[in-house]
Amino acid sequence: MADERDTNAAAQPVTVEVSSLRHQVATIRSALVGSPVRKWLLWTSVVVMAVIVATSIGQVLLNSWNQPFYDALARRDMAAFLHQLMAFAMIAGGLLVLNIGQTWLNQMFRLKLRQALTLDLIDQWMRPARAFRLANAGAIGVNPDQRMQQDAAHLSDLSTDLGVGLLQSFILLVSFVGVLWQLSSGFVFHVGGYSLAIPGYMVWAAFIYAGIASWLSWLVGRPLIRLNSDRYTREAELRSSMVRVNENVDAMALYHGEDDARRRLENDLGTVLVAMRRIYTAQISLSWVTDTYGWITVVAPILVASPVYFAGDISFGGLMMAVGAFNQVHSSLRWFVNNIGSIADWRATLMRVADFHIALDETDVLHDQERRIEFGDNANGSLTFEKLQVASPEGCIRLTDKHVEIRPGERVMITGEPSAGKTLFFRAIAGLWPWGGGKIGLPGGETLIFVPRVPYLPAGTLREVLNHANGHAPASDTEIAAVLAEVGLERLASSLDRVRRWDHELADDEQRLLGVARLALRQPKWVIIDEAMDAFEGPVLRRVLSMLEKHLKGATIINIGRGQHHNRFFPRGLTIVKDAGAKPLKPARVRAGAIDPPPAAVGREH
Repeated sequence: MADERDTNAAAQPVTVEVSSLRHQVATIRSALVGSPVRKWLLWTSVVVMAVIVATSIGQVLLNSWNQPFYDALARRDMAAFLHQLMAFAMIAGGLLVLNIGQTWLNQMFRLKLRQALTLDLIDQWMRPARAFRLANAGAIGVNPDQRMQQDAAHLSDLSTDLGVGLLQSFILLVSFVGVLWQLSSGFVFHVGGYSLAIPGYMVWAAFIYAGIASWLSWLVGRPLIRLNSDRYTREAELRSSMVRVNENVDAMALYHGEDDARRRLENDLGTVLVAMRRIYTAQISLSWVTDTYGWITVVAPILVASPVYFAGDISFGGLMMAVGAFNQVHSSLRWFVNNIGSIADWRATLMRVADFHIALDETDVLHDQERRIEFGDNANGSLTFEKLQVASPEGCIRLTDKHVEIRPGERVMITGEPSAGKTLFFRAIAGLWPWGGGKIGLPGGETLIFVPRVPYLPAGTLREVLNHANGHAPASDTEIAAVLAEVGLERLASSLDRVRRWDHELADDEQRLLGVARLALRQPKWVIIDEAMDAFEGPVLRRVLSMLEKHLKGATIINIGRGQHHNRFFPRGLTIVKDAGAKPLKPARVRAGAIDPPPAAVGREH
């Protein structure tokens, strides 16, 4: 990743404010609207709502059952008692079936919701050049795997649980408010010889009681949003460090870098533990509110109704029925209190997923106010550079020649000092780094093949790696074996159908040779290479150049690198230099969310 420090002291990073909750929800909704499982989610939501309504009806019947059951107990009426037990068995059986059905629907909805969210993020991330630009866009581009895998899954789980719970609480509230209002409409308070009737006073008592508890819970629990987001960022950094160590065990062992790796891992673990300790402290503070509220709730409905009961205006069964209705209304109203921790977690996860989605769109307009290189097509099939200038936060680079034309079939070597920005120039030609000035004229109707320092070897069979996209028809086993023998990798001819991580199986030089073999099989007309040739020397270099001469006869080959010992194969040379008189690119960062990674993580390459 490019260094994020600006050599121009006057240039200040451009920051983007964290998006609002409304913007984040709208982003996720738009992702779901375009999902192939949209209709499935919609119909499942309808079925879940129907099940919840049926469950609420069963809860109302169960609450109504309280009065005859407890009155039968008070009268010691065995026949009525047994009859009510049978009624209870029927109501409870129906509720059991509904609860199990709702559980299954919740799980399926959670599964499909994760599918929709993750597929959308992958689709956005894999748009041409977006992953590359995001990696160079600041803190939001650090550890995107966690946002698409873990955060999207967690958001799906929390959204399903909280959404269904909120819907269920609302329907239960609507179902029982009327019942509780009717039950408490006849309650009359007798104080000092006066009678005071408050219509539906138990409903008002439930709203006031739950409202106070919800306000206190939000006041105490709100910091959990930021603390949870911070924890997920630190967890991602710890996991990234562990993966980095695992992928470099050979070099680490040879360098005796275990102590350095251990210190880094211990430091990352320390940041995770600090984040978790802050969460636990906040949760303890929240528990003081919710647990106190929970204990008071045990006796609250009885305390509210007790004056009327002791005045003799309702029976014991009526009291229990009123208490049951109060508890149902109150449990619906206290949904927020019960779920304040999960709501804070959901809010933090939504922030990470939605801001990541928004950032993927914003990478398309990154440095939107800065000058960009103009691209066009040349009808004569040549590649041209007209006053080309490539800008970065470290400065600008250019070719020594202001007007350059490379005709079909030419072989050109582009060189420069070690810090001249050769890779940046390579990325500019490929369109990955469009900031700067001048114009690049591409050969009209031709496909340019770009070869990075280490070739991209997708996971799969070796045959799939060699027959990668943009080439001719798939090569035969005989053709593949012959080309592998030419580059000295004949041992791989018997492994064409093995599925491996070839970037782990092969050494760096072998990966580059495999990239040369792929070029020989694809036979492109235009090839632009970024320093990959610099790794070859002696007999290996001669073998590679001989292969290119044989299989890419007539092709245009542009090699960007040091250019040692390549003069005969690349008769034409161009030079990249730093443009001291041009302004560097002002650093710009897409939104970083509420939490940035630790400072040491921001500037690292991934």
